[in-house]
Amino acid sequence: MPRCYIGLGSNQANPVVQLQQALKALAQLPASQLVGQSSLYRSAPMGPQDQPDYVNAVACLETALTPLALLDQLQAIEQLHGRERKGERWGPRTLDLDLLLYGKQSIDLPRLTVPHYGLEQRDFVLQPLAELAPQLVLPNGRQITDLLQTCASHGLQRLDLVWQA
Repeated sequence: MPRCYIGLGSNQANPVVQLQQALKALAQLPASQLVGQSSLYRSAPMGPQDQPDYVNAVACLETALTPLALLDQLQAIEQLHGRERKGERWGPRTLDLDLLLYGKQSIDLPRLTVPHYGLEQRDFVLQPLAELAPQLVLPNGRQITDLLQTCASHGLQRLDLVWQA
């Protein structure tokens, strides 16, 4: 089964609880096994600054679900957590689940791009991903640790909380 990495983020309705509940939902996905999760990190919002900071993490799944079936499951979990897709980019949200990597595949479909289009520029993705899989190599051959060294830092803070599914 391919190893997949899922980015988790929330800045509404008690973000730590949102991520804990999302992690539990990920652990219950069909034909899948949750094999790890990073620490939680606090980050400033990417878009409008008149919103609360985000709490972010990365989870690792092994799954027999196809990429689009996994995307559908992730979006269903988001909806259960009150996620509303209003077309507003980088606005506040109760839960955001992004399929960052699906095995070693590169995917370019109308509904899904993997690796995730912003993965290489986002410290709130790279840091938890590097914590979880420090030897990870992206489908383009770039190492996660090299990307992290060249990524701009935006005041990312690791939270000293123990959490798990």
